[in-house]
Amino acid sequence: MSLPCRYAARSCARSIRPSTLRASKPFLQSTTASIQRRHETTEAAAASPKIAGIVDQISQLTLLETADLVSTLKSRLNIPDLPVGGFAAAPAAAAPAAAEEADEPAPAAQEKTLFSVKLQAFDAAAKAKVIKEVKGLLGLSLVDSKKFVEGAPKLMKDSVPKDEAEKIVATMKELGATVTME
Repeated sequence: MSLPCRYAARSCARSIRPSTLRASKPFLQSTTASIQRRHETTEAAAASPKIAGIVDQISQLTLLETADLVSTLKSRLNIPDLPVGGFAAAPAAAAPAAAEEADEPAPAAQEKTLFSVKLQAFDAAAKAKVIKEVKGLLGLSLVDSKKFVEGAPKLMKDSVPKDEAEKIVATMKELGATVTME
């Protein structure tokens, strides 16, 4: 061990000894006493005694009284009831809206606007062309495109507008592939 390392090790050992720890204890106590946690601050309560009084009253309510308070505030302030789950509960909230739409008489049969394009089969002679086209359409690598085409029937694209789906079907049929729109 070199001389500077030994010196550093000794000075560290001296600083850790209990005798120096007792000497530094008042320093630690003074710094920790000055640290204040957010929940321990009283600045917000001191800013408005009216709010401090309301907070004190609410904190003394039972669970049932708190629920009554919340419902009364919602009705008085016209606050709508929101699902508790946030984004995860949004699809569940959409289900009642769909049920309401089902109750109403449906207008004439609505035309389907979004389609799924599915590769059913392909000609063995046109395999290379189909792989290149799939690579361009789906943005896959050449190897992934080859695996995709060889694994037919497979779903190429989902929720595609009608115009784009018809273009895909036309180009794939020109190349010798069997593609369906669903």
